[in-house]
Amino acid sequence: MSPTTETLTAERILEATEEVLRRHGPAKATVVDVARALGVSHGSVYRHFRTKAALREAVTKRWLDRTSETLSAITADQTRAPETRLRDWLAALYDAKRRKAGDDPELFATYMVLTGESGSAVGEHLDDLTGQLTRIIEAGVAAGTFTASDPATTARAVFHATGRFHDPSYYQEWELPGAEDDFRALVDLLLHGLRGPRA
Repeated sequence: MSPTTETLTAERILEATEEVLRRHGPAKATVVDVARALGVSHGSVYRHFRTKAALREAVTKRWLDRTSETLSAITADQTRAPETRLRDWLAALYDAKRRKAGDDPELFATYMVLTGESGSAVGEHLDDLTGQLTRIIEAGVAAGTFTASDPATTARAVFHATGRFHDPSYYQEWELPGAEDDFRALVDLLLHGLRGPRA
């Protein structure tokens, strides 16, 4: 079925936009390019996304949501002990960011630009991630595994402490020799601190 005979959906537009951004980069990609890739008029795209900025924001959110969904499954997995869940969650975040940077460097570079100009998508993503961490830490406190008087504050501290391993501005360091060892050492240190003093 050709693009013009398929139903035009927001998801199809976002998929096409990713491809256009990959080919042209954020500086040159236009709504007309997206429409051309779909075989529709640019007015058809604007019926789903009122402005170019709205389209770019939606693409950014879609990209960030993929990571959030993977991590959410770990957060909700009560078959794992809270300590294991936290370790797995941080490792999954690190792995997801490394894959994005290594497997598709052109699109990753594009998203570095888009996340810098994004309106609310990045802030909402960070709130979601720290919210997930908060729930894991709360579970650890409830189980007697972690000591945290304010799980939300502790979650933000854990998130910021591990920033070198998920903040895109550090992406050039992620594949350096010893990076994985540094990551594991940091997580061990954080978990030791979360366990609190032992009687």
